[in-house]
Amino acid sequence: MTHDLPSPAAPLKIGTRGSLLALAQAHETRDRLARAFDLPFEAFSIVVIKTTGDRIIDRPLKEIGGKGLFTREIEEALLDGGIDIAVHSMKDMPTLQPEGLLLDTYLPREDVRDAFISPRAASLTDLAPGTVVGTSSLRRSAQLRLRRPDLEVVEFRGNLQTRLMKLDQGVAEATFLAMAGLNRLKLEDVPYTPIETSVMLPALAQGAIGIERRQDDSRVAAMLEAIHDTPTGQRLAAERAFLAALDGSCETPIAGLAELDGSELHLRGEVLRPDGSEVVEDALRCPIEDGADAGRDMALKMLETAGPGFFDWRS
Repeated sequence: MTHDLPSPAAPLKIGTRGSLLALAQAHETRDRLARAFDLPFEAFSIVVIKTTGDRIIDRPLKEIGGKGLFTREIEEALLDGGIDIAVHSMKDMPTLQPEGLLLDTYLPREDVRDAFISPRAASLTDLAPGTVVGTSSLRRSAQLRLRRPDLEVVEFRGNLQTRLMKLDQGVAEATFLAMAGLNRLKLEDVPYTPIETSVMLPALAQGAIGIERRQDDSRVAAMLEAIHDTPTGQRLAAERAFLAALDGSCETPIAGLAELDGSELHLRGEVLRPDGSEVVEDALRCPIEDGADAGRDMALKMLETAGPGFFDWRS
């Protein structure tokens, strides 16, 4: 496919959000493609697209539309031909793609854990009752309320840098970030402590970068095949099937993680009441190839256990 490869005169356009973390993910995608095909960086063009979720940062996501807020404008540019591929944080992605688009390429997954961030405390257990903790994640908020109902949780919207700035300004005394983001931005000076997944189960697909393309673009499909990480794809097949069956969105506190162990996949999942008053958990092992079916079945079983009204908001 040498004659079809991008060049500085006709670069492959990579669409992304404009935050430092989104740009780091786009650069990682560009670097992997450049290495795979021995191309100069100039054969790629990174196109920054501002999304609704980036523009509106003074209201909770659940009030303005949920996950699609971080993808809609980027996907429109992909469909229109303004960009050739879109690079996404997979934990932000709805489980359904617009007609004509395909999301089937994943880069090797980063650290899936959450990080506890505080200039004054080393861990969640060190926080005094009544301490203000900031988070915009309903999952983290519900998990926090479940484990430490004595703490005060406040809304903390914004990208990684904005949330760190709010912490410095004293809006809250602690917050959470994804270890993947800290690692990708090489933020070694941030006072963080990783939280093991046995203590705080992460968001589904946390730490994974997905690359979306037009379904009929065979040139791009062949290029992306060279950088796809199969184990990440196998894990996300189970996690996203679990999420889809739960009808997961930014309005629903859901956590889950699939891990590979030889030829087996180990899936853990949890759904929580938004106020943290109750949690339903489950775990299973299955052959890797059965991951998506197992994720779906586990979700349906948990929904039955949770019962109607489980996700009603009670602050």
